[in-house]
Amino acid sequence: MTVVAYICAVWCLALLVLNFSAMFVTARKCRARPRDLPVPMTPPPISLVRPLRGLETFSEETLRASFELDYPDYELLFCVQAPHDPIIPLVERLIAEYPAIPARLLIGDDYVSANPKLNNCVKGWDAAKHRHVVLADSNALPPRDYLQTMLAAFRDDTALVISMPIGSRPEGFWADVECAVLNTFQARWQYGAEAIGIGFAQGKNMMWRREVLDRAGGIRALAAEIAEDAASTKIIRAQGLKVRLVDMPFEQPLGRRTAREVYSRHVRWARLRRVTFPGYFVPEFMNGSFVPVFLGAYAALQFEGGAALTAGAILASLYGGEMLLARICGWAFNWRLPFALLARDVMLPVMFLDACLFDDFVWHGNEMTVRDEEETTTAG
Repeated sequence: MTVVAYICAVWCLALLVLNFSAMFVTARKCRARPRDLPVPMTPPPISLVRPLRGLETFSEETLRASFELDYPDYELLFCVQAPHDPIIPLVERLIAEYPAIPARLLIGDDYVSANPKLNNCVKGWDAAKHRHVVLADSNALPPRDYLQTMLAAFRDDTALVISMPIGSRPEGFWADVECAVLNTFQARWQYGAEAIGIGFAQGKNMMWRREVLDRAGGIRALAAEIAEDAASTKIIRAQGLKVRLVDMPFEQPLGRRTAREVYSRHVRWARLRRVTFPGYFVPEFMNGSFVPVFLGAYAALQFEGGAALTAGAILASLYGGEMLLARICGWAFNWRLPFALLARDVMLPVMFLDACLFDDFVWHGNEMTVRDEEETTTAG
């Protein structure tokens, strides 16, 4: 039993070191600053493609922000699949309000994959005029220095710069739980992965060097995977290039969320990770606080220490680190956050098991499955 106790103690310590290292890296990269990054001396022209579907709570604010960027040379391409989509009048009104910004509304559907978002982006990519192309979800809120912040992350070996969504303006407890997942949890592991050279694409905000994707066959090459960000990561790595993250990620205003919405969104992402990057998915059973708490408490019990005290100290240190990270980065912070962190950590193992057992999900009204993707991956 002593050997097992030592293994548990070392395993617990390793997990704590990984967690706090990721928090430290994220705090350095994401420390809150004024959103006033200057435009480069020779700013390249940029195409900003925004796939849209339906009206959302913050649609007018997120789309209007696209026209108010502090950048001298960019075009806007709004993509809608259905000619009677209720978002169309809003887009047409905003285009009329900002005649100085080159903007177009593109309507139609190009079926290249089972991914409706990718299908909606194809016409925007084809119409884009410039060598830097941004694909930005409709619910992402670009700050005024959006484009220069993304450009600042490019290096010679960079193919793609991304910003994961940072939940903001939560209304109610389950929106706080969404922030606990997106912000101090997913963001810190994204920055931790980038720090060791394995950055991953994420589809919320992506700025491409167009020639990189064109070498792989253009935007239609992203149909090789069920998730366009997974396909992006694999295409970039195949060319020996990197995905990099912006220094201060961009907001996604949340408003109100239900438990069902939060759970279904993140279990969908987990299923996609299971089939697109299975080697990275497997260790996710250790996500959250419960594994280090259990290991630490068991080791303390075997060494005749205080198991409850050890468990409490580990939990307090992890949640204290996350709350400090949220404060440093200027992310959503309120009195409900500790309870939201705990609720998230209860959900994580359930979502992991769910993602392992089931294949189907619904996204924006589309019934989808990862089953075919998994069979293709296994056969390959």
